[in-house]
Amino acid sequence: MLRGTKVGLRARHEDDIPILEAELATDVVTASRATGDPWRPITPGSKGSQFAVDDTAQGLAQFSVVELAGGTLVGTATLWGIDTHNRCAHIGLGLLPASRGNGYGTDVVAVLCHYGFVVRGLHRLQIETLADNHAMLRSAERNGFVREGVLRSSSWVMGEFLDEVLLGLLAQDWKPAPNH
Repeated sequence: MLRGTKVGLRARHEDDIPILEAELATDVVTASRATGDPWRPITPGSKGSQFAVDDTAQGLAQFSVVELAGGTLVGTATLWGIDTHNRCAHIGLGLLPASRGNGYGTDVVAVLCHYGFVVRGLHRLQIETLADNHAMLRSAERNGFVREGVLRSSSWVMGEFLDEVLLGLLAQDWKPAPNH
């Protein structure tokens, strides 16, 4: 397990999947905003679940996020689009509704930075998020990410086009949290 100050990132357990599906995938608005794809219902336990992990996928590292204090599942974290030639990847996370607003997002981003820069030896990490996702923007900026641009009207979400903000962090600009 990778440890932050509040959360740990561990392998996805089979019994995490129904919780993540119930809490994250069935909420049409949240799921539509998070994935960039149109929402569609997924039969519980099906192979089509976005939370099922393919351990053979080379460009993807998926984690379950748990509270360090009690081990309670609080969300998901992903390093995706891992490019070993250019040594870059994208960060994504999703917190269960009851776990939002507790500082977990900032800690998840810090742990993913540690994983990307230290464990994987990457040079650049990137985040794309909707312009009105203030929690993610704060979490990214608290970890040193810099706003690099706005992708105007780039995401079709629930009947309207929304802007996305592009943020980046280079390994040489990263300041690891004291616990790493």
